[in-house]
Amino acid sequence: MKPTSTYEDILNTGYRLFAEHGFEKTSMTMIAKEVKISKPALYYHFVSKEAMIDVLFDEICKSIGFTSFFHIPNYTATNFKERLISDGLNIIAQQKEDENYSRIMHQYQALGFRNMKYSQKLIEVLDGFTSGFAGLLQHGAAIGVIHDTDVLVKAQLLNMIISSIDNFISYGIDCNYEDIWTKAVHTIVMRVEAT
Repeated sequence: MKPTSTYEDILNTGYRLFAEHGFEKTSMTMIAKEVKISKPALYYHFVSKEAMIDVLFDEICKSIGFTSFFHIPNYTATNFKERLISDGLNIIAQQKEDENYSRIMHQYQALGFRNMKYSQKLIEVLDGFTSGFAGLLQHGAAIGVIHDTDVLVKAQLLNMIISSIDNFISYGIDCNYEDIWTKAVHTIVMRVEAT
């Protein structure tokens, strides 16, 4: 396993503490103590708690973007539907495994009501999923595995389903998310030969 840098340790610790205690109640002193560095060393990396919150948000948004989960060149005529199911299930599994993700995202969503830069970034992530799914479905049409009709609507529907699953998991609602995603993909991605 690759050793992490102090910077990465700070971000990982901030992520965990912000999720556990909230932005307001987590202090730079708490983070420095957990990382086992001095406060001046912490301030060397981040000039303020707000700066750390911003950087952490950018890192989270990068890690949850469409291309972090779906790699269009890996989709072929023989694996298209199965790969789409598998990649979506990977998102679901990662969210279920990381108990801190939902908690910290609720805080960023709340910040978005007070500061447009957070809500705008979250909208960009969602828009990235719509355009990503549209590109993926266009690729599927180009390789002859799905029809090219209503690509944007199908992309928006896939985005709404995966986003809704994300929200339901974050609120602890018990559903069979894996089956929901699988059924959605089977319904939306109709093979050309089936029609």
